[in-house]
Amino acid sequence: MNEPRIVTAAVIVIGNEILSGRTKDSNLNYLATGLTEIGIRLMEGRFIPDIEDVIVATVNELRAKHDYVFTTGGIGPTHDDITSASIAKAFGLNWVLHPRAEKLLLDHYGRENLTEARLRMAHTPEGADLIDNPVSVAPGIKIGNVYVLAGVPRICQAMFDGLKAQLKGGDKVLSRTVSGYVGEGTIARDLGALQERYTMLDIGSYPFFRGGKFGASFVIRGTEQAKIDAAAIELHDIIRNLGAEPIEGEPAA
Repeated sequence: MNEPRIVTAAVIVIGNEILSGRTKDSNLNYLATGLTEIGIRLMEGRFIPDIEDVIVATVNELRAKHDYVFTTGGIGPTHDDITSASIAKAFGLNWVLHPRAEKLLLDHYGRENLTEARLRMAHTPEGADLIDNPVSVAPGIKIGNVYVLAGVPRICQAMFDGLKAQLKGGDKVLSRTVSGYVGEGTIARDLGALQERYTMLDIGSYPFFRGGKFGASFVIRGTEQAKIDAAAIELHDIIRNLGAEPIEGEPAA
């Protein structure tokens, strides 16, 4: 049997406003969901500040480990929007005015309104490709295996939706959820043994408290549906042997 094709990604969320709690991030969840749909496994999510050295080090670390790296935030017109220039430094490239990006902004704003600050958004690492921005024109950037997206959720998501078809995924990760009103401490030993029998799967346990009772949902993930279903059947038996009734999916609220 062929080994599953595994393609991995990391997301770097950049911005002091995220780390301070002023702004809530929603991009990580959106990207994780979209990547999973096309067979790319999001393995890491990092939240980092607008500090050049941190951006450079994080980008270089993650682009060497994963097939894809996505950054969000820090590509606007203000002084603290340093992501694009920092990524140029990470690749050892000059940060230059991109002719097509300049034309996009010129057509959008007009010569009189294309300020020096706005022109910053037309600078990219030398040799970078542009990522279309159907919302506010100022493009994202692709350099190597790094995709630089906006931080504003609506723009970030539109950029990602436009480039998703270009990404090459591996075997899709399938999942099945089995729940039961059993405590994690009670089922832990049997669940661990189940995981040992199915090393090709990932079995996660997620506790809940509903209707005055404790329970847990067990999510079985993998690339082979038959293996997932076999593990689920065994999990049903484990839950029954502990005096509870297995529930397919999440329990009713």
